[in-house]
Amino acid sequence: MSSPRFAFFQGKIVPIEQAKVSVMTHALNYGTAVFGGMRGYWNEEKGELFLFRPIDHFVRLKQSAEFLMMDIPHTPEQLRAILVDLLRHEGYRQDTYIRPLVYKSHEGIGVRLHNLEHDLTIFAIPFGSYLEHEEGLKLGTSTWRRVDDTAIPVRGKISGAYVNSALIKTEVMLNGHDEAVVLNQDGHVSEASAANLFMVRGGKVITPPVHSNILEGIVRRSLFTLITEQMGYEVIEREIDRSELYVADEVFLCGTGVQVAAVAYVDHRPISGGKMGEFVRALRELFFNVVRGKVPQYAHWLYPVYASETISAD
Repeated sequence: MSSPRFAFFQGKIVPIEQAKVSVMTHALNYGTAVFGGMRGYWNEEKGELFLFRPIDHFVRLKQSAEFLMMDIPHTPEQLRAILVDLLRHEGYRQDTYIRPLVYKSHEGIGVRLHNLEHDLTIFAIPFGSYLEHEEGLKLGTSTWRRVDDTAIPVRGKISGAYVNSALIKTEVMLNGHDEAVVLNQDGHVSEASAANLFMVRGGKVITPPVHSNILEGIVRRSLFTLITEQMGYEVIEREIDRSELYVADEVFLCGTGVQVAAVAYVDHRPISGGKMGEFVRALRELFFNVVRGKVPQYAHWLYPVYASETISAD
């Protein structure tokens, strides 16, 4: 994986080597930062890098920042323009992952949120698959529970909260799994370590509701549309018991990082015969065609980086 050459930092695009913070930075010491994750998908035939739902991502970033009493002095459209400028500096002609970060830049000691300076930075890196076995993942249930909304807001991508995800991911990987099933405080399925979870059972597609301490994922919401409009399935949001996953017809994860990933095993029990099922196979094909600009019906979800004339986004 090649390294980025530039970053948006302290209000301008600078060489990545100049995008540095002090060891005294509040966000480094206390986890007082929020971040986003979005992707750009390269279409070789069209010679274009398509950003997937950038306005939605920047709206969520601004909302996440507000949880920590940080205001981003840019509209989502202005943030998209900054990102396009950054990507044109980089000149990527391949799939790309983008990381915007809003952080408490105050240098000093003291736990609080109010009366502290904050700043915005963005960088982007070439990026392919997040998970090695995305066509047949092995999931294990973590002993760590998902952090509850009464402790840290789950609707924001808050940096400090991802220690929870790190504990979860390391536990299951050291136990021989690829990813995790994470339960909430009530013992119901919440999500994976950093991805939303779905199961297919009895001809219906089922996923935990937002009150199960899940992130309200943008890919998750997009799949609702694709599954109902293009595949003709009903999507149901309800609580899921851990043991229901063992008898599901298919299970899959989704998110900006994992994209759409099939699950082959849960706690050593085979799902769909221990391989990717036909529903997930069809959904993955549809999703990747959409994000690469091959399905005109959903072109409004995409924003081209290099086109001289841009299309309407989101």
